[in-house]
Amino acid sequence: MIRVFPNTAELSQAAVDIFVQAAQEAVKNQGKFSVALTGGSSPEQLYRLLAQSPYREQVPWEQTFVFWGDERWVPLSDERSNAKLAFDALLNSVPIPKNQIFPMYGDSAPEAYADHYENLIRNHFGNSDLLFDLMLLGMGDDGHTASLFPGTAVLQEQSRWVQAYYLEPQQMYRITLTAPCINRSKKIMFLTFGEKKAEALYQVQEGERNFKKYPSQLINPVNGNTIWLVDESAAAKLSENLKNE
Repeated sequence: MIRVFPNTAELSQAAVDIFVQAAQEAVKNQGKFSVALTGGSSPEQLYRLLAQSPYREQVPWEQTFVFWGDERWVPLSDERSNAKLAFDALLNSVPIPKNQIFPMYGDSAPEAYADHYENLIRNHFGNSDLLFDLMLLGMGDDGHTASLFPGTAVLQEQSRWVQAYYLEPQQMYRITLTAPCINRSKKIMFLTFGEKKAEALYQVQEGERNFKKYPSQLINPVNGNTIWLVDESAAAKLSENLKNE
């Protein structure tokens, strides 16, 4: 499903409503809400809205467990850290137990920490076929999502849930959930806005299938559903029937 909004304010408002509903339903049905956050600029407005009334009071934070979809391998105090943005904009302002927050950074080497993070996820969900109640994702203007970048070996992963690797163009390690893990989410919500995303969004939605070039094409949940929240600038190249589905 694709929903098109005139601006990022209305897009973020819709994202808040989806987040709150997913949290309340998960806690009602299973006693906990497990969410994977995203980084970049896309979720900041969503996070700041969730940290304020009335939404702050509508999320069952004491039953919420927070993970991340990907991370730059930098300390949590680093301005480039996805976790730092989430803490500053949201998590430091809501009553969520600190031991229910799982940033993607630790004292070990990134590859070893990826193994640790995968074990953490497997232990949290047990034998459940479906994992995260809500997976937040953004999309870069190159079509990447999480740290699934064009041309990288991680795009071929079939069994691992978490991988760390050195991304040569950025001269840094990245750690990411893999497509097989992401696709076991109950609900996936993409936040995509800005004219620079228009070509990639068109290619992902209507172009030939080439996930090595446009990794967001890999996101296709097994038993869940995906919703794209996009602004008019990002949706500029989409066909009208797709924008109105």
